[in-house]
Amino acid sequence: MTVLISDTDDSDVFEWNTDNEGEPSLAAALRSFDASGPSMLVQREMADKDGKIKFLEGMGFCRDDADKAITRCGVDASLDVLVDAISASQHEVRISDTDDSEEFEWDTDDEGEPSSAAVLRNFDAPGPSMLERREMADKDEKIKFLEMMGFRRDDADAAITRCGADASLDVLVDAISASQHEPTNRFSDSFGGRKKAKLMEEKRKLYGCGAQGNRPCHRLDGSQDKSMRLPYPMTGFSLPTDRNRLPPVNRMLPEKASGRPFFYYENVAQAPKYTWSTISETLYGIKPEFVDSKHICATARKRGYVHNLPLENRLRLPLPPKTILETFTDYEQWWPKWDERSKLNCLQTCKAPATVTEWIQLALASSSSPPPPSVQKQVIYLCKKWNLVWTGKNKAVPLEPSEMERLLGFPIHHTRGASNTERYKSLGNTFQVDTVTYHLSVLKRMFPNGMTVLSLFTGIGGAEVALHRLGIRLKAVVSVEKSEVNRRIFKSWWDQTEQQGMLIEFGEVESLSNELIESHTRRLGGFDLVIGGSPCNNLAGSNRHHRDGLQGTESALFFQYFRILRTVKSVMATMREEAAAHCCSSQEPR
Repeated sequence: MTVLISDTDDSDVFEWNTDNEGEPSLAAALRSFDASGPSMLVQREMADKDGKIKFLEGMGFCRDDADKAITRCGVDASLDVLVDAISASQHEVRISDTDDSEEFEWDTDDEGEPSSAAVLRNFDAPGPSMLERREMADKDEKIKFLEMMGFRRDDADAAITRCGADASLDVLVDAISASQHEPTNRFSDSFGGRKKAKLMEEKRKLYGCGAQGNRPCHRLDGSQDKSMRLPYPMTGFSLPTDRNRLPPVNRMLPEKASGRPFFYYENVAQAPKYTWSTISETLYGIKPEFVDSKHICATARKRGYVHNLPLENRLRLPLPPKTILETFTDYEQWWPKWDERSKLNCLQTCKAPATVTEWIQLALASSSSPPPPSVQKQVIYLCKKWNLVWTGKNKAVPLEPSEMERLLGFPIHHTRGASNTERYKSLGNTFQVDTVTYHLSVLKRMFPNGMTVLSLFTGIGGAEVALHRLGIRLKAVVSVEKSEVNRRIFKSWWDQTEQQGMLIEFGEVESLSNELIESHTRRLGGFDLVIGGSPCNNLAGSNRHHRDGLQGTESALFFQYFRILRTVKSVMATMREEAAAHCCSSQEPR
């Protein structure tokens, strides 16, 4: 059994590859759902230690934790005993300063959600369910956040005890700072007190906490950022469903950002603090347009777009279905009335593990109809987390790649030919084409004879698909894309749609030197559009361990986007000056 971990937007999830190893039989699981011991889930290949470790890994547990639990409880221990042992050991480890597995994840799409394995572990547990306990704990959440800032758990707990559970994070930071400096104030110079105070202040700045009495603490997703507050709802400057709506923003673009080449930059909206302020300031101070694609199609996709396109005269284009059941009409007969979802969450780069879908089927098969509220709540949580759809009785399954293509506005079978793992990864990282098509629609009347495009981080060609849908001829496209799989998918689309323009491909944005950019800019007579979205690996909330913002290895490539855009603009300005000088010289009398 191979566990595949995505290194992209949703790097915290995995999928099972079971081509060579069978999954537990559903029929066997249904027969033994109420039995004790290993037969509670399945017995096949569970008799030995390795089989149990593999199954526990599939449920989301660490291999080392599974091995320790079996060593402690014995090879003959049942799965439920082993799960309880692992859960107990993880609870003990939470007081450690070195355990990264409990780092709190600030992701506003499913903020503070327990893992699917945790939900599975706690379905039959006594007392409040994991989902109910999730809402309990201001204190625990604050302790986790303070630990993530680098404070010791004991100091955080003492500060909350002293200041109260309702105290804000900046008050707690000040309380910890005061308690750590009380015994060392007299010797602060010789014992590093000032250094600690400076470090404390740096932590406040990094995580958005001012000194006590100043501005409130901000969240890591940037949505409370004083200088770049995310709008609610995220409807952009206009939507294709609006009627006679004038642009609410009277933009006055700086002269150096106006006109050709037009540019369009995209990335995740809910990024770390100051990310969008930095992006906006770097791209000539242009205010981002934040859009959640759930206002246009049946799936959420919160994105920010910085561009210098006109806001007027966007075309009213045919829209995709706006709800799940309008998009997939065949599923209506199986959709439970107690599942009231009409939209899917942001599409991920991989699918749910098989244990999740099988657990749902087992839980519903053993429950009454309709199932009790506690079962409904946990099933709905898993369906939302993994974007599961109902395709049969008690059968909630992941979306197929072709269904993701439809939700994202791509042609059917656009990514076919790649493996499913590659297709999920590519689709999870691409544009929502309907949204981008609406924004780019202003270009249709401006370029009736076609466009020359510099496509950075091309991916599977979302921008080109959008322009093609608008009927804009692609005279030439310079495409820069690192992934060989994505390049194959894009080249296949280019050939299938019989594009007549020139396609020039590069692998890395770093390989595009300023001299090479100038050469292609002059050769093609300049670019009409520079479009792309740099990797969001270090920006997305699901990347708990490397969410370093624009300083992260991958997301720092945004500055490559700007370097290339600035070079293109500079070369084109020089070309205009040269053309004007040539025109003047040719008109002078001889």
